[in-house]
Amino acid sequence: MANLNFVVHDLTPEDVSKGITDGRYLLVDVREPNEIAAEAFPDAVAVALSTFDLTAIPDPQGKQVVFACRSGKRSVSASLAAQASGLPYDKHLDGGILGWKAAGLPTRSGG
Repeated sequence: MANLNFVVHDLTPEDVSKGITDGRYLLVDVREPNEIAAEAFPDAVAVALSTFDLTAIPDPQGKQVVFACRSGKRSVSASLAAQASGLPYDKHLDGGILGWKAAGLPTRSGG
């Protein structure tokens, strides 16, 4: 199978938060619009996995793309799909927004 060559790197919520602040990471939330409407990451771009369109991800402009979801499963799928399409997006937020909140990091109301 081809995706045995793909690797997805787990990043902690603290790593991702610091990377966003430092301008190293572009966070891409692959949850559904209704999930994001309920609660969202403060600085994420929304690209739902159910209609996953890699062209909807903005140019990271030198930043590394990090995928995020609710618990960390869909973000791995997004990373694998991106890699299968030839993009070097091999990072995800381990634990998703649940882990983010457990680490005491802020969320915002979606919408």
